[in-house]
Amino acid sequence: MPCEHGNVYAGSWLCPVNSVGRALMNIPDSILSQRRRTRVLSLGGVGIGGENPVRVQSMTNTDTRDSEATLEQISRLAVAGCEIVRLAVPDEDAAVALRSICDASPVPLIADIHFDSRLAVLAVEAGIKGLRINPGNIGGPDKVDRVVQAARSAGVPIRIGVNSGSVDKERVRKYGGPTPAAMVESALDHVRLLEERNFFDIKISLKSSSVAGTIAAYRRMSAAVDYPLHIGVTEAGTAMRGAVKSAVGLGILLAEGIGDTLRVSLTADPVEEMRVAWEILRSLGLRARGPEIVSCPTCGRTEIGLLELADAVEKRLCHVEDVFSVAVMGCVVNGPGEAREADIGVAGGRDSGLIFRKGDIVRKVRGRSELLPAFMDELEKFLQERRSQKG
Repeated sequence: MPCEHGNVYAGSWLCPVNSVGRALMNIPDSILSQRRRTRVLSLGGVGIGGENPVRVQSMTNTDTRDSEATLEQISRLAVAGCEIVRLAVPDEDAAVALRSICDASPVPLIADIHFDSRLAVLAVEAGIKGLRINPGNIGGPDKVDRVVQAARSAGVPIRIGVNSGSVDKERVRKYGGPTPAAMVESALDHVRLLEERNFFDIKISLKSSSVAGTIAAYRRMSAAVDYPLHIGVTEAGTAMRGAVKSAVGLGILLAEGIGDTLRVSLTADPVEEMRVAWEILRSLGLRARGPEIVSCPTCGRTEIGLLELADAVEKRLCHVEDVFSVAVMGCVVNGPGEAREADIGVAGGRDSGLIFRKGDIVRKVRGRSELLPAFMDELEKFLQERRSQKG
């Protein structure tokens, strides 16, 4: 189509002298800003901040006093890719149980403690690798001294965690609510309590159930300090709603280079948080774990049992850690192209399908009922070959 200057630019609607066209051509392909450079912490040997990857963590929802149940959940989280696990420590019995839990845990553990400095000290003595406290509510200056001394002696970093629901009343009155500015100012008050004691192994979180409020708070804090930030949208909701809110909030922050550890908070089995967290990181090209499954959304052209096939593939691969691509496509329009690009893929046609490996057709299948078992058979061969190659 001719542009306003009467010619066509390379078969495109862009004109060579059109200012809009020139601007579009100068837009970079990457949506990621440069990663914010932060101080480096070590939490039980797991590096946080600096050039370390964004770490994935979660929190148990078991009764910490039940060490067997808590360890079972920690183990499931670790298998699902969790690198750091936080536990609630509401009383002395829970603090005592930490010793056996810490001894057997496959990943570093953080104790979540409020109001009682004794529990923080007991947790450190039990072998915990990180503390999550608010120094301002742990007691008077002597109590803060006690916690800082214990953490310093054991090389345990402290996360200062401020949620919109826990902003102090003075800040709420000053700002007319738990606004991002109120959250940041409250957190910085806590930071100063530690800095005054020459303690700088600090990580900070500022969580709200509001996506916009969360983003604004972290932007403010990232401009104010160089401590590592733990990001998350708190009380995000059930599996679907929480995944959406977390993906939007964390995705924006990560794309802006903000965030050193993250948690996806869901009203669900904590293992589900791992699936969402890793997909957020994968979608931005920051980290990858397990296969990437590409499947089409279905439409009136779909003539195979695509939902059944895609569900079966996802269930089979849910515990696989290797990174590779799988395409499950349901029609002849986009299917062959997507399937060819994947490490292994299937493209369906009229009651039939083509199975691809690295761009080559390895099998043609006739009959709708035969496609699922045929593709699962090829998938097993593919996985077996990968295992053999790894030795």
